[in-house]
Amino acid sequence: MNREFYYTIQPGDNLGLLAERFHTPAEQIFKNNPGVDPYNLQVGQRLLIPMRQSAFRQDDCISQAEFEFRSDNRRLWEEHVAWTRMTIISLTFNLPDVEFVIARLLQNATDMGNAIRPCYGDRLADIYANLVKEHLLFAADLVKAAVAGDQQAAMAAEQKWYTNADEIARFWSSVNPYLSEKGVRDMFYQHLDLTKQEAIFMINMDYQKDIQIYDEIEEQALAMSDAISIAIVKQFPELFA
Repeated sequence: MNREFYYTIQPGDNLGLLAERFHTPAEQIFKNNPGVDPYNLQVGQRLLIPMRQSAFRQDDCISQAEFEFRSDNRRLWEEHVAWTRMTIISLTFNLPDVEFVIARLLQNATDMGNAIRPCYGDRLADIYANLVKEHLLFAADLVKAAVAGDQQAAMAAEQKWYTNADEIARFWSSVNPYLSEKGVRDMFYQHLDLTKQEAIFMINMDYQKDIQIYDEIEEQALAMSDAISIAIVKQFPELFA
């Protein structure tokens, strides 16, 4: 079955590269995005991509080490958005499991730091883990304030959330030459925007829209995971030979 998802253009992307990456004809991508100039793609622009096959095929000719690294990072981002969703649900409906759900959510930050530890060492891995932990905590604070109807607290949490995204973008651009600050910031801003909409729909009990946007959150998170993983593999090819 064919699938479609929204992909955010990253630095260096062009129509040919996208067609190769997602194993779909360039003409089909062009057809799915009327009004888009295929010869002038802009970073941060969103395209609807038809994805016919698995993200990993045997003829991609990547090493086993790279395959496992990319797969592991995809799993972590799947867990990231899944446990964020469960936290939103537990906070919105004041469920008795909220303390345990948030604890599991924060484990994701530790796991993401550990995933890059072999490449960047302990200091940078710990910095990244702390940044992701703050990202998750600010999201929880925002939901708590929104549920309580405290608009001032919600605005403060949201501002901290986006400032943290800026810090994550600066982190990646400073440690990896294949990740631009703007490119990473655009990805994280989109992630935040989608997650905020997810929380709003859940709080307003608009469950159909909430489910629909979660599908988009999942696809965007996987694309973000791939962008970061591929950049790391490019930077440390000897570790993934």
